[in-house]
Amino acid sequence: MNFLLLFSRQGKIRLHRWYQAYSEKERRKILKDVPYIVCNRKPRMSNVVEWSNGLKLVYKRYASLIFCVAVENEDNELLVLEIIHRYVELLDAYFGNVCELDVIFNFEKAYHILDEFILGGYVQESSRKLCLDAMCEADLLAGEVDVKKILEEVGLY
Repeated sequence: MNFLLLFSRQGKIRLHRWYQAYSEKERRKILKDVPYIVCNRKPRMSNVVEWSNGLKLVYKRYASLIFCVAVENEDNELLVLEIIHRYVELLDAYFGNVCELDVIFNFEKAYHILDEFILGGYVQESSRKLCLDAMCEADLLAGEVDVKKILEEVGLY
């Protein structure tokens, strides 16, 4: 995995994580080009786009958010789609049906969930329960509400 971008249907970047070294100029160009490429694709087109430098973009749209990952041409697209879906499941479990505003106003938590799940471009922890446990512990250390108890009450945990 080279990078992960999360943006709105209008192309506004909401979250980005870089797993390969890019110069600031390259990053700005990627942040401008990738949302343009993905947002201008028709709904019935494939979720995989052959891109430059031996990379391909794998993306999936959930409501008003688009999750996009750049991977090598040899990587398995279905596995990448599964990774994207697992991240969305984690966000849904934590925020309760995640939306764009959750990511905007709680971006540090969205980054933390991503870092619990993916580290250095590789899946670090595939267990949803362990990722959520780590988030609940972080919330307890920060003195915030016990999210685990709330999730158990709602039946999401």
